[in-house]
Amino acid sequence: MTAAEAPARFQPGWWREVPRRVVAAWRGSLQFRTVIITLALSSLAILVIGAYISFSVASNIFQQQLDRTLEASNNATVAAQRILDSSDAADRASLQSLMSSTIRTVQAVSGSTAIAYFRAPGQEPSGNAPPDRGAPDLSSVITRELRTRVHDNPGGQFWQSVALENGDGDTDPGVVVGSDLEAPPGAGRYELYIGYNFAAAQDSLAFMQAVGIVGGLALLALLTAIIFLVVRWVIEPIRNAAATSRRLAAGDLGVRMPSRGEDELATLAASFNGMADSLQARIRELAELSVMQQRFVSDVSHELRTPLTTIRLAGDVLYGQREDFPGPTSRTVELLHTQTDRFEMLLADLLEISRYDAGSVELATEPTNLVNLAGDAIESMHELARGRGSELRLVAPGGHLDAEVDPRRIRRIVRNLLGNAIEHGEGRPIVVAVDSNATAIALSVRDYGLGMTEDDSARVFDRFWRADPSRMRTIGGTGLGLAISLEDAVAHGGTIDVWSKPGAGTVFRLTLPRTGADAASVVSPLPLEPDDAGAAGPPPTGAVSAVDTDAMQVVDESGAAAARTTDAPRGASSPTRAPEEARDA
Repeated sequence: MTAAEAPARFQPGWWREVPRRVVAAWRGSLQFRTVIITLALSSLAILVIGAYISFSVASNIFQQQLDRTLEASNNATVAAQRILDSSDAADRASLQSLMSSTIRTVQAVSGSTAIAYFRAPGQEPSGNAPPDRGAPDLSSVITRELRTRVHDNPGGQFWQSVALENGDGDTDPGVVVGSDLEAPPGAGRYELYIGYNFAAAQDSLAFMQAVGIVGGLALLALLTAIIFLVVRWVIEPIRNAAATSRRLAAGDLGVRMPSRGEDELATLAASFNGMADSLQARIRELAELSVMQQRFVSDVSHELRTPLTTIRLAGDVLYGQREDFPGPTSRTVELLHTQTDRFEMLLADLLEISRYDAGSVELATEPTNLVNLAGDAIESMHELARGRGSELRLVAPGGHLDAEVDPRRIRRIVRNLLGNAIEHGEGRPIVVAVDSNATAIALSVRDYGLGMTEDDSARVFDRFWRADPSRMRTIGGTGLGLAISLEDAVAHGGTIDVWSKPGAGTVFRLTLPRTGADAASVVSPLPLEPDDAGAAGPPPTGAVSAVDTDAMQVVDESGAAAARTTDAPRGASSPTRAPEEARDA
């Protein structure tokens, strides 16, 4: 097997992925998180309880061993003192024999072979006194503090924990018990030290600790298995609920959770299924109502077209003869003509909205230059803008490459955005910008009017919604323009974003993919928030007044022209489009 064919876990550096995978499992798996937390808390509890039990057992074993040791040492000391008290030895030989007999008695009674005795310091020298005897394993562990306490407290018994050599080069735990003996006259007072090895008790404690560790690990393994099974039994219905809810959210309204038993999980499944049934019924009801509403709007719109056509014909006849009518009658005919136009526009918008609601809209895309399209729209709106006192400017540093769009719908979007900017621009300049990048092309319409609040901006694309209901429409809008524009943009895979600030104006930005394949990676080439967002007012009026988009030339007021090709360098700007005759785009 080659390195490329080896499993991922055996690849070089696979261990670097372990922390990331553990973190991902921790975040994404409730079962893993529950098992780990329960196992950690159980391990901590077992560790604390095991440490407490081990300490308690060790203390108890040591105390019991020490009590037995002190009792044996005291009995040995009493027996040795009795032998010494009953002897009348006076010469050196008899005293040495007496001391040897005493030590044998101490060994027999105490059960220890580690015996040492020393003539107490501070006594008069005596040639008859037996010499000191020090056991090799005791002489090095008897401390000065222990000898001082034995010397200063005649008749007392004192002990000290020590490490005794065991002959294998190692040491065992143990204690040394010290007391004093009164020898016959001529010998004086002696200090007696008896050493006890606690190796057997230490081995017993080590065995108990090993058993405890093995038992703790076995208990952790058993707890892990039990926790895993219990958690899986509890988590599995929750997983089913999560999967069911995802399918339900994805539109599979017929999916349901399996319900078994009468416990809390069964109650959850029953409640979830009841909610799904209610939601399905409600969605079906809303869908039926929506279909009826769409059909009603479509039918009413179609039915109104016939009488509207008759009214239009009669109105056109009257409108053509309005000069022959008296003043009030002539004005009435003009109002009838205007409102008939508006009624016709409203019916057209209602039909368009009904097509979008029914999902029956099809795009007729073709390669389209958005700069030319924007120029045509500006030219068609020029007279209206001049009547409102607004100057239209076109800025096109890029965007000269064609995009696959439906020109009729994109032109409608631009006209709607321009109409709203003229309506709410307060007679100030309006800037239309077009730019592009590798995947997208964008167009923005900037006005310097009153602006909107955040709440108004969030509702600006709602149907028939108006930021100021008391404000009259002066250019005859239907209230559906922005809603239709948003639908047109979405149908192209694009978006319309809005930025607005009270007192600073509004920006609407249309972003479209160049082709359908670019829809997933669209990044708008134009910023939404303008650079002059914090400026006190609009920019000064420029000297440039028109753009001939057919020849791609910039024309100033003096009539001078400069050729501009479709691959013009970025940074050049197109001025205001303001021909004398506005034409319908």
